Parts: sequence; structure tokens; C-alpha cells
Amino acid sequence: MSKPKTEFSIKQIVVYPSQGVGEVIDIFKKDFKGKEVYYYKIHIPVSDMNIMVPVENAQSMGIRSVVGKEQAEKAIELLGKEFEPPISDWKVRYQQNIDLLHSGSVEDIAAIVRCLYHRSKIKELPAMERKLYENAKKLLEDELSYALGKSGKEVETLLHAKLEPLGAKIEKKTNSYDFNDDDDEEFGEETGRIADSDSEEDEDEEDSDDGDDSDESDE
Repeated sequence: MSKPKTEFSIKQIVVYPSQGVGEVIDIFKKDFKGKEVYYYKIHIPVSDMNIMVPVENAQSMGIRSVVGKEQAEKAIELLGKEFEPPISDWKVRYQQNIDLLHSGSVEDIAAIVRCLYHRSKIKELPAMERKLYENAKKLLEDELSYALGKSGKEVETLLHAKLEPLGAKIEKKTNSYDFNDDDDEEFGEETGRIADSDSEEDEDEEDSDDGDDSDESDE
């Protein structure tokens, strides 16, 4: 199998929506179920993991380049815009936000952060939503840090400055919301990274490569 044309290059910073911002550290081929498959190896600093992603599946998995400065600034502005109150059923809300996360755009990630930040001003988030909020916020901060050339702390301050004014306004309107959330215990446990719906190939390879480069090299 000849090496396919690759969208990303070694040392390029990319966004893997369900995992984090990472660096492509290798592009190599490996036998998988009797077939030669080319992979990106992406190092994700936030989890200190190396994740192998089939080159041909990268786009469908939402992996993309870090946005430019203009798009980053639009995402920040989005955080301060008013929007329809989030749905009160947390399970439906959670699934909607997971779908947004997997879509991968910086605007969608900003929308998740805005939604869950303001919902937390009304009522404490269930454990799974808190984890989703933390992951989405970290992903947004990391990408904007690269896009704007600012430190993570500077970006965190920028995001808070956009979120807080609307959050304070929403706190005054809490009586207009329905607080009948279901218990999160019924939805199962959530630990570690966001549940990912990636391909079987990626799952098999990812499990074998958590920070271990011992059996991988370009052929």
C-alpha cells in the first residue's frame, strides 16, 4: 500500500474534539487485521497519551487544524451572546452537547461551555455534565491559547470575562426554570475522558499505545 496523501504533518498541532489539543508526532504504517494501515500518532498533553488514528478516518472523527485568530475571536464573542435557556432534562442536554463535541468546531465547543456554565448558575450540574464542562472548557482554552498566542491563564481570564456578565443576569431569573432534573445515577458512571464513538480500529490501537512507543516505527 502506497503512503496516502495526509492532511496533517509531523509536529503539527491539531484538535481531537473528544480527547484534546495534541501534536502529530509520527505518521507510520502498521499491520491491522492483515491489512497495512497508515496512522497518525498524536500526543495529547492534557492526558499524556499517545493516540493512534487511521489517516483515512481522521476527518470523520473530527480531527482538524487549530483555528486562526479571527475564528478564535468569534468563538470568544459567542460566549457572551444570549441564547435560549438550556433544556431542563439533563440527559437530553448531555446528549445534545456530546453531539456538539463530536462535531468538532470551535464554535460548537464554545456553545457547550456557554450552555453548561450558565446552567450551573441555575443548579449544580450532575457529575457527568460537570466532567463534560471541564473537558470542553479545557479543550477550548488550549485551542484558543495556540490560536491567539496567549497563555492558558490569559485565555481563561478572557473566557470568564465573557461568561460572567450573562451568568450574573441568568442567576436573577432562576425562578423561570424547571429544576426537575433526573438523578445522574440512572445514566451510568462516567470516568476519565469523554466517551468516544470513534472507529473500532482507533479503539484497538489506542488501548495499546498509552504513552508506549516501544513497538512503533516507520517501516
